[in-house]
Amino acid sequence: MRLANLATIVRGLHLLGPTTRSDLVRRTGLTRSAVGDLVAELTDRGLVHEVPSEPTGAPGRPSPVVTPRAETNVVLGVEIMVDTVAVAAVGLGGTLLRSVRRPREHGPADVDRTLDDVAGLTSDVLDSLTTPSALFGVGVAVPGLIRRDGATVATAPNLGWADLHLVAALRPRLASDAPISVLNEADAGALAESRRGAAARRGNVLYLSGEVGVGGGIITGGHQLTGSTGFAGEVGHLPIRPDGDECRCGGRGCFETEIGEAKLLERAGLDPAAGAGAITDLLERSAAGDADAVRALEEHGRWLGFGLSGLINVLDPGVVVLGGLLRTLHPHLERPMLDTLDRHVLADIRAGTTIAPSALGDDAPLLGAAELAWDRTLADPTALPTPLPRSA
Repeated sequence: MRLANLATIVRGLHLLGPTTRSDLVRRTGLTRSAVGDLVAELTDRGLVHEVPSEPTGAPGRPSPVVTPRAETNVVLGVEIMVDTVAVAAVGLGGTLLRSVRRPREHGPADVDRTLDDVAGLTSDVLDSLTTPSALFGVGVAVPGLIRRDGATVATAPNLGWADLHLVAALRPRLASDAPISVLNEADAGALAESRRGAAARRGNVLYLSGEVGVGGGIITGGHQLTGSTGFAGEVGHLPIRPDGDECRCGGRGCFETEIGEAKLLERAGLDPAAGAGAITDLLERSAAGDADAVRALEEHGRWLGFGLSGLINVLDPGVVVLGGLLRTLHPHLERPMLDTLDRHVLADIRAGTTIAPSALGDDAPLLGAAELAWDRTLADPTALPTPLPRSA
């Protein structure tokens, strides 16, 4: 029972921020003396500290404010994407202490070279921290299917990876025994947005991320939907157009063949492989009134709305968060997307569904990976951290 109460307090502080002892009593239903004992233990463990409250003019001594010690309690978030690799140090309470992002060559990723890059960025991030810190875990976001062990990439087509035990490959490079967990990048985005972003404290969320491919992360009843194999959320491969283009998965007419980056460029008469620079040019052309660019974006928005309609009718998510390229495109796709949703989503579900661009932007999967790394401590605040690895 005491462990559960410690976890309740730490989770509340991590997600909601500094809180007075009086508020902790109200939130938890515990007695004032019980909260005092629990806060004292967390203080002894170095997880929190207390500061005086601002005077309110009310009689009596103000309740002290319990604050997470972010600088001395950290996790690492790692994001490995098609175009970039990033590492962040995130303190207890969700404080982003330091992050570094490095572009990488587009296309298949050599495992050794990529993980060496991760190790180098990790050293840079940790060496930049000014306060000696304890490392509680490492979370890694990857655009691929992650097995239920939370350690193995079953397949990541855009990286060219298959059956890679990522934890075993990464651990010796980090020179740390801290727990390492791996998750799909869209699941990471959903986790971050539901805790600290556009869907904060909402229990039912669909996060849709679009770049080269399209991924989805689903939060239902406050919990990540993983499915029987751990692969739930592969909404990019929802079949929506039987006579559509062939997909990388071997199917035809998948959602991502209609709303991926390549299809948008093709609709505008551009080279589908031209990449992000061509997308920028396309948006500039649209802003200048170019008819082909405007028409391409409108059609893209309609297909986005069509695929989302089926997902919303099935999941009733309450909030749909658009991340990655879809966040950038949102202002240009919004009107045709919403028109399509209004036609195809059941009225009562539509009335309760909000569509929002990601509030965390490109960092959503990175911050979600860090949140995953914090989950072990939020469940068991007595779990000991590991010494912070430092480069020589």
